[in-house]
Amino acid sequence: MPRNNKISDFFFRTFRRFELFFMKVKTLVSPRQFIYISSVLVGLSAAMAVIVLKTFAHSVYKYSQYLDGILHLPYSNSTLPIIGILLTVIVIKKVLNGHIDKGTSQIMYAVAKTRSIIPSKQMYAQIITSSLTVGMGGSAGLESPITITGAAFGSNYALNYRLSYKDRTLLLACGVAAGIAAAFNAPIAGVLFAIEVVLAEISITAFTPLIISAATGAIISSIVLKEDILFSFKQIYEFENRNLPYYILLGILSGFVSVHYARNFRKVEAFFAKRKTNSFRRALLGSGMLALLIFVFPTLFGEGYESIKLLADNQPNKLVENSIFELFSDKKWVLLVFISFTMLIKVFATGITLGAGGNGGNFAPSLFVGSYLGFTVAYFFNTIGLSKLPIGNFTLVGMSGILSGLFHAPLTAIFLIAEITGGYGLMVPLMLVSSISFAISKQLEPYSFDIKHLADRGEVFTDDKDKNILHSIDFKRLIDTKFSPVKDSKTLDELIEKIKNSDDVLFPVLNDKNDLIGLIHLDDVRPIIFSAFKIKYTSIHEVVQPIKTVIQFNDTVDVIMDKFETSQQSILPVIQEKQFIGFLHKSDILEKYRDRLKEIIIE
Repeated sequence: MPRNNKISDFFFRTFRRFELFFMKVKTLVSPRQFIYISSVLVGLSAAMAVIVLKTFAHSVYKYSQYLDGILHLPYSNSTLPIIGILLTVIVIKKVLNGHIDKGTSQIMYAVAKTRSIIPSKQMYAQIITSSLTVGMGGSAGLESPITITGAAFGSNYALNYRLSYKDRTLLLACGVAAGIAAAFNAPIAGVLFAIEVVLAEISITAFTPLIISAATGAIISSIVLKEDILFSFKQIYEFENRNLPYYILLGILSGFVSVHYARNFRKVEAFFAKRKTNSFRRALLGSGMLALLIFVFPTLFGEGYESIKLLADNQPNKLVENSIFELFSDKKWVLLVFISFTMLIKVFATGITLGAGGNGGNFAPSLFVGSYLGFTVAYFFNTIGLSKLPIGNFTLVGMSGILSGLFHAPLTAIFLIAEITGGYGLMVPLMLVSSISFAISKQLEPYSFDIKHLADRGEVFTDDKDKNILHSIDFKRLIDTKFSPVKDSKTLDELIEKIKNSDDVLFPVLNDKNDLIGLIHLDDVRPIIFSAFKIKYTSIHEVVQPIKTVIQFNDTVDVIMDKFETSQQSILPVIQEKQFIGFLHKSDILEKYRDRLKEIIIE
């Protein structure tokens, strides 16, 4: 037998034994205890994904820096992303059936629409594609692929052990929490991210599995990953009340920059979505544009965490080393302009990376933009001599501002920065900047950056329990297609036959094209059907009621419920491109809502 077959058989047998062992464990412990055990395993899986991705991305970054030191120009920084995006497109096309879902929005979609079921291929697809894209210098982040991978581990684990929808959703969230916790060694932030972004409703008892999973992920990553790979800061200064006005300004700017990022990212996405060229041409176009941006602004390469550390240490001159701006490394105003432009251009670099066919997320870019914004504010006022602001503090606090404004997750933003700085000395400015940024962004962009496109289609909400439950209902399956249509004619003969042979109280009147002409209510024709004279001399047109309200087949849940509310009807006709397809009963929706309410709340 070939060696490869022996190895694969060994792993298969080992996995099978492992599976059978936990099947046995499930029968020996209580359901709650099994969830606790499961949360540890999901946390371990997510941590391993983080270790693989982070190690690979960090190694490629160090290698590119080594090449830059030899070439003295960012040639490698410009060419590596082209290779990475092209390889990603090849893998998606040849291995992943030509498609891969990107962004954490698919996690929310799974919770709201597919009963927390995530395709099993997401357990490996995100790792492979994002490592090629971001690891080779694509201007995106690894956190989104990490959380999707963790969520996929949790979802498929729950499916494998036949756990309920509530438990499946909980383990999915455990994977998300563990992913964030492992990526930043920030377990509290991981738990809060899972709650703020993924779970719309949660009880106190659900906290324990989330905490266990997040703690497991953080412990494993901190043991295995080297200190220079983990994103952490130790040198910060205490908050001073005299800097309060500058932090308020930073919060305001963070809100508007968050909106700038969200809107321009969608524009770049739309630009690539409209291009009907094949995936390889689109990849070449996008990666070529990205290469040019990285050539001019080298810090756009990869996740950008190394440049954030340089800014926090007040070493902006190192950002322009081996670049076309190296001659101006001692010019403060040139550095300030360079950093400001990099901050504003980052969204285009990330949008191009993902639009061209690469895979990654916007979590790291949001921290990148926030750090550059915070540095710009402090550096500007220090340069003009108006104040002496702590550069490191503003760089770190700025990250919380953009993260809060972009993802509408202020608690995650506050505790993430607090944890990666190793203390809570910046808690006041973190709370201030995050809340101001969130308030401004929420006012201008009602939905968070990641779910905006889903909300526009009426597919998912995460901050409203009732709408979340309604959105989890497939209204198309509730359409009653067992109706008795009546043709548009001059007599009531056909209608009388329908009444005799059915229990319906509402009859649609259709023309030869199956278009809905109107409706006939049984109560309206009762005085007629018992009189032979009236039947003979009454036409359909005399008893048919005009249509006041109809439901379009593709109407969103909000539109459907609003139509029931305004029309005061319990049954409404459903049409698709003028064709009548059935009735929707309000009572069926309410009954389905009650059933979903019983199973959707995580306890």
